[in-house]
Amino acid sequence: MKLDFNKANGLIPVVIQDYRTLQVLMLGYMNEEAFIKTKEEGVVSFFSRSRNRLWTKGEVSGNFLSVKSIHNDCDNDTILIKVIPKKIVCHTGSFSCFGEKASKGFLYELEEKISQRIDEKIHDSYTYSLSQKGINKVAQKVGEEAIELVIEAKDDNDDLFKNEAADLLYHVLILLKVKKFSLQEIEEILQSRNK
Repeated sequence: MKLDFNKANGLIPVVIQDYRTLQVLMLGYMNEEAFIKTKEEGVVSFFSRSRNRLWTKGEVSGNFLSVKSIHNDCDNDTILIKVIPKKIVCHTGSFSCFGEKASKGFLYELEEKISQRIDEKIHDSYTYSLSQKGINKVAQKVGEEAIELVIEAKDDNDDLFKNEAADLLYHVLILLKVKKFSLQEIEEILQSRNK
């Protein structure tokens, strides 16, 4: 990756985006030293224009930004870093410097939590206990939730309908995990059908 640090007096703007939800979290600046440090350590560091020094995001708060991927733009003068934030990102206490946590993209975060509970064998977890009953029970539960959603669709209670839709999506994510597939694979199929 060849970056042009000369265009803006040695600094490049860096967009920080949540790896799972794609929510934009913040904007910072890097000089070449901050970029190298970020690549080597896997945690985002910036060049602070106000303090005139390198700083690692989270060095005081503990709310580090773990790097998942780094991309440069077409002119090699802007960076996009996708991260998994430890907690909140903004110094104001907000999840993002652009507002609160967005629900869009949350299914990927939920998928990760489901996967973690199953992989780590969290015994007091409903998700783990259902996964241990085998593919037939998980598939049966998806069928039950689908039927409940259809029943609520015929009634006029919007809250019950939305809750049943949420239950169905949750159980489909468990089924995908048990079958060793990901939400992204399903999304790619839907995208390929968009002709």
